[in-house]
Amino acid sequence: MGADMSGRGVIRRAVAGQRRDVVVGSLLGAAHQTGEALVPVLIGLIVDRAVVRPDGGALALWLVVLAVVYAMLSYGFRFGARAGERAAEQAAHQLRLDVVRRVLAPHGGAEAGRPPGALVNVATEDARRVGALNMALTLGIAAVVGVIAGAVLLLRASVPLGLLVLIGAPVLMALGHYLARPLEHRSEAEQERAAHASGVAADLVAGVRVLKGLRAESAAVARYRSTSQASREANVRAARAAALQTGLMLTLTGAFIALVALVGGRLVLSGSIGLGALVSAVGLALFLPGPIAVLAWGGAELAKARASAARIADVLAAPGETTGGTTEPAAPSAGELRLHGLGHAGLHGIDLTVRPGEHLGIVVTDTAHAATLLHCLARRCDPDRGRVELDGTPVTELAPAALRSALLVAEHDAQLFDGTLLDNVTAAAPAGADPQPAMDAAAVDEVAATLPGGTSGRIGERGSSLSGGQRQRVALARALAADRPVLVVHDPTTAVDAATEARIATGIRRARPGRTTVLVTSSPALLAATDRVVLIDGGTITAEAPHEDLVRDHPVYRTAVLT
Repeated sequence: MGADMSGRGVIRRAVAGQRRDVVVGSLLGAAHQTGEALVPVLIGLIVDRAVVRPDGGALALWLVVLAVVYAMLSYGFRFGARAGERAAEQAAHQLRLDVVRRVLAPHGGAEAGRPPGALVNVATEDARRVGALNMALTLGIAAVVGVIAGAVLLLRASVPLGLLVLIGAPVLMALGHYLARPLEHRSEAEQERAAHASGVAADLVAGVRVLKGLRAESAAVARYRSTSQASREANVRAARAAALQTGLMLTLTGAFIALVALVGGRLVLSGSIGLGALVSAVGLALFLPGPIAVLAWGGAELAKARASAARIADVLAAPGETTGGTTEPAAPSAGELRLHGLGHAGLHGIDLTVRPGEHLGIVVTDTAHAATLLHCLARRCDPDRGRVELDGTPVTELAPAALRSALLVAEHDAQLFDGTLLDNVTAAAPAGADPQPAMDAAAVDEVAATLPGGTSGRIGERGSSLSGGQRQRVALARALAADRPVLVVHDPTTAVDAATEARIATGIRRARPGRTTVLVTSSPALLAATDRVVLIDGGTITAEAPHEDLVRDHPVYRTAVLT
């Protein structure tokens, strides 16, 4: 997007990026419109030169010319529309990529205050509307050429008629632009309501099992009904504005054409023009509503595109949660993780060194403090005090994407994607890496056995065909398969049975020899397999020792992990 993150900047980029197709489509469309304008003129010539004074040879010649013009305008429309449609689709595709890239940007922030459904609406419908402006521009330029060609041909037939068109057409265009203003505002409101409705729907679908468990289906339905009703009303208001604009433009266009026909008829009666010229004038008068209507439609599309472009620009210009660094981490990374006086949202003076290759457990008695720690490690936020270092370099100095290539934080609520089980496990794995060790460590073989097709079986959107424990195992396998030098995992087995949890505890250690692994959990099975455990109570480190020693000597720890 460059420096311009405004709605106008979005439109300029969408058009400039497809300039070639827009130019080609406009030229071919202009050829089509010019051919359309020539048809009534040629028919008038045929009437004058081969019908009024019968001449078979002249009739055959002019019919051939007419056929050539028809072929020209037909192919001009066909290939011009193709170029315009390609420009529209490619621009929409590029905008979708821009929005998704911003949403997935390591520094985050685009999703703040926007439910997932709203972001989906921006990346789909809003991108489509802005991209469609290329088609509107292609047809609009061709329509301008058509109006000018019609006016010039009318001037050749009659100066008064030509002047009438040259004066009247710009007035109609200005009125169309003025009438489109209410549509722009209502289109923006319509998209906002539609995005909100999509967001509510996405939230309800994601939590459908919880809602059923709470027997809150009626309240959820009522909430969505209210949101959907508001979206429908906004859509109806936008449709009314569009219908009003179109109706007024058609009325004005009809009145304008009637005026042209009236003036032309009086000129015929006065003998100023002949029968062929009359036929040409009437044909041109019937032709002109087409390009003028296209111009009115283009104005409506511009209004919609401006409203959608502003919404896209808001997402693209959203401030990040963190500022990006530029330094690359050490290669290969030793995997040493240090926290120096870390303080943020309830955490106070956390000093911790995780040695390279260490298998460390962290028990946090307050779930909010655990979430804060994970956010600081993942650099979803920067601490108010202190710092986090990877191999001696503050993470604030590392490029976000490069940091994630060395340090992966697998949070408890990690989502799966629609696709096969194997695709989910290998989503972040290095190219050519064998995913089997990670799948064995996470006991995913048992999950595969329940799916038709095994590891090639589809698991549905967000793993909807799997149980909670199965989803956890697949998410854990994905984190292990990523094979990052430092892996931080949060509560990966809360929905897994005890026997499987014990298998996973040994599997994680076996899958990451020489790799730094941090388990933020209260699971005794996972903690028993670590080298040592750090207890964070009240926002500070209060103890650190092997799991067995803490269970024996520390009451708070014993309560946290055994109850």
